[in-house]
Amino acid sequence: GAPEGAQCPHTSLALLSPPDAEKTPEYWNDGARRTLESALAFQSVARRAKNIILFMGDGMGLPTVSAARIYKGQLAGGSGEESVLAMETFPHVALAKTYTIDRQVPDSAGTGTAYLCGVKSNAKTLGLSGAAVYGKCRTAFGNEVDSILHRARLAGKSVGIVTTTRVQHASPGAAYAHSASRSWYADSNMPKEALRDGCKDIAYQLVHNTDINVILGGGRMYMTPKRTPDPEYPEDPAQSGTRKDGLNLIAEWLSANQLCSRWQGARYVWDKKGLDEVEDDSVSHLMGLFEPKDMKYELNRNASTDPSIVEMTEKAIRILSRNPNGFFLFVEDEIDHGHHSGRAKQALMEAVMLDRAVARAGELTSPSDTLTVVTADHSHVFTFGGNTLRGTSIFG
Repeated sequence: GAPEGAQCPHTSLALLSPPDAEKTPEYWNDGARRTLESALAFQSVARRAKNIILFMGDGMGLPTVSAARIYKGQLAGGSGEESVLAMETFPHVALAKTYTIDRQVPDSAGTGTAYLCGVKSNAKTLGLSGAAVYGKCRTAFGNEVDSILHRARLAGKSVGIVTTTRVQHASPGAAYAHSASRSWYADSNMPKEALRDGCKDIAYQLVHNTDINVILGGGRMYMTPKRTPDPEYPEDPAQSGTRKDGLNLIAEWLSANQLCSRWQGARYVWDKKGLDEVEDDSVSHLMGLFEPKDMKYELNRNASTDPSIVEMTEKAIRILSRNPNGFFLFVEDEIDHGHHSGRAKQALMEAVMLDRAVARAGELTSPSDTLTVVTADHSHVFTFGGNTLRGTSIFG
């Protein structure tokens, strides 16, 4: 044996052999029987759903799902491979093709337009048909396509957006904006020609296109006039407002919704404390912008100042579900940014958090009246392989 206190190779907790039960045929036969019985007992819901929740893992391809499943199990102290994600318990599964009209490999704007507006389009364009040309303002006019969020609002439902990016980003932007460029966050991000031709920035459209009840994510700087100090980082001019037109879109949104219906109307918050203080039954409209740009990765998040995607999703559902006509909610987690940076841990933690939000939504809603869909907009260049031992850290 090894001297006392020495570490033997391959005996760390995660690498212990699987429980003995797995070595018996009964273990696998019993599991197969239970799976088959539950499939045979499955009854389709015949009623039309009143509510729709669309969860979108940005960049969450199949390798990411596999790795997130293992990571979830390892976070819980298991070897990981036998873990099951909440999204994997759904009764139906399908695959989607993600190309855009002009690209073999798509971006989040073209794909957002596809799954939210129902039409494939050109890369980097938002809420426009394929007749629109990227970056050319004039080609947007007459080629606008409406999103399911917009249609749900016209049908009398409450609607909401939750994202860990800026709320003007490509994925949420496709729910309300019509823009020849996904990068036109504020008027200061637009070329003079586009402004001259009458195109509006995405932040402006967020407030003026569709009456959205709940807006939660990042993106404060695009909403306020140039040099407006940020409430969280007042000493840092790089976080200040960026608008050249002098508009305060937060104030505009608040005044437009302040006198809504029989409730107190609209609230704006910018930190977790403000979000927690909002009574679910006191507002018809809630805007929470928690960072100047994108929200921080879950692994870098300050849990006392910024809400998690789970907390934002819960707040959105509680507010939206008060509408007797039902609601539509879009929830995005930006797994993508971790992959772009080559940060597997950041990306996979985001995927696990999206799955926790899916689980929480399942606890707050009923499958008898709520259709929940979990999808991705595209995959990512991420893989893992080799002849790895059971229980090896997914980051090993």
